[in-house]
Amino acid sequence: MSRVLDAIREHARRQPAALALHGCEARLSYAELADAIERLAAQLASRGLRVVGLLADNGLGWALADLAALRAGIRLVPLPPFFSPQQMAHALRSAGAQAVLADPALAATGPFAGLPVEALELGLGPAVLSLLRLPPQPPAQIPDGTAKITYTSGTTGEPKGVCLAQEQMERVAQALAEASGAAPGDRHLCVLPLATLLENLGGLYAPLLAGAAACLWPMSEIGLRGASGFNPRLLLEALELARASTAILVPQILQGLVEAIEAGLPRPSQLRFVAVGGAPVAPRLLERARASGLPVHEGYGLSECSSVVALNTAAADRPGSAGRPLPHVRVSFAPDGEVLVSGNAFLGYVNERPRAADEPVATGDIGHLDADGYLWLTGRKKNMFITAFGRNVAPEWVERELCLQPAIAQAAVFGEARPWNAALIVPRPGATPDAVDAALAEVNAMLPDYARVRHWLAARQAFTPQNGQLTPNGRLRRASLLAQYGAALDSLYQEPQHEFL
Repeated sequence: MSRVLDAIREHARRQPAALALHGCEARLSYAELADAIERLAAQLASRGLRVVGLLADNGLGWALADLAALRAGIRLVPLPPFFSPQQMAHALRSAGAQAVLADPALAATGPFAGLPVEALELGLGPAVLSLLRLPPQPPAQIPDGTAKITYTSGTTGEPKGVCLAQEQMERVAQALAEASGAAPGDRHLCVLPLATLLENLGGLYAPLLAGAAACLWPMSEIGLRGASGFNPRLLLEALELARASTAILVPQILQGLVEAIEAGLPRPSQLRFVAVGGAPVAPRLLERARASGLPVHEGYGLSECSSVVALNTAAADRPGSAGRPLPHVRVSFAPDGEVLVSGNAFLGYVNERPRAADEPVATGDIGHLDADGYLWLTGRKKNMFITAFGRNVAPEWVERELCLQPAIAQAAVFGEARPWNAALIVPRPGATPDAVDAALAEVNAMLPDYARVRHWLAARQAFTPQNGQLTPNGRLRRASLLAQYGAALDSLYQEPQHEFL
């Protein structure tokens, strides 16, 4: 049984009129939410579905679909809105999804155009979800006990599906509720897409466990667009309008809010706890945020551990660290310093062997615990970087696409903790800057927005083993490239990042 569903039923019994979900189209009390979950779960169960995708903007529809699928015993595959159509199709195909629950506005777009559609009534006036039937496909190999399959933001062109048990996810949600001091009077504004596991657990499940309210407004109404479009002024207004006491941010959104407040816009008056994760946070940014009156606390996690692993709190805070590990996880270290996490590991990847229950998760991050038990991260084991919006990018993937273009001979892509990616490019002989621009535009059109390259620099010479910028077997020496071109790449990011006046 689900502790989230149990909590909703208990809150519906004890405080039936208390606000549970606040959407643009309606507000649901706990009693109304419990009834709506049962109605939608019955509709889904009657259709014999086993694996279903979910593509919707933040709103009541997303939350009800998630909770009703849980109630009906259906495995859910959330589709991040920043995925490309090809990535969405891959996720559904690899997971063996039979149908997709979608916002009506999204049901006829991209890879879903032309599919059979039926409307599911949510009992919320005009608000409905569309159920799109997918063509039959072979069932996927999914570990027993899987309740949700979350696809990461794409370490390659075809991200893997992480299989999670409901108990694992709810363990994290409960720990987050306790760490943040969540209480019935809280109002959490969901800033990140609910399709991201962090917001799903911290922004929906945690408030419901605590008897608090989750505010689920469309991304465009709170200033978010795609993976990197952001209007800080709109978000500040939304946080105040929602009377939000808690929120979850990624570093780039935090930076935009800090810049806006420093420029004179009022800070939200009700905020008491803001978790920041998804990518490393610069210590100076945390200092500026707190000086601006934002109660920010850095955390760390990954999908394979059901999201959050460690978190700073009001009672245990060490700026610059990722915080202390949550009570249900154990952190250890490989001989090379790689962080290993046990105690709440995922069940396995879709179509791969199930994992042993006691097998630790190798995170790919290098770090250590200090004498007081705070986790410090010092680097990444591999080349994959995380943008300031919390999206994983394997540079080799983008570089491979760039080098397929006739105008580009070599490319090195960078973007760690940056709002967008930049490339160092060696043009092919005779290729003009305009030709490289055109090639870049063509590649960007095929990539999801978080993987696109916004600006590029022309390298002064080709990358070769002789100049130390290439290994003998042809791999880029990224540290050497950064040593030579780092200052020039940094200069690309000096332009203002946000408009908020």
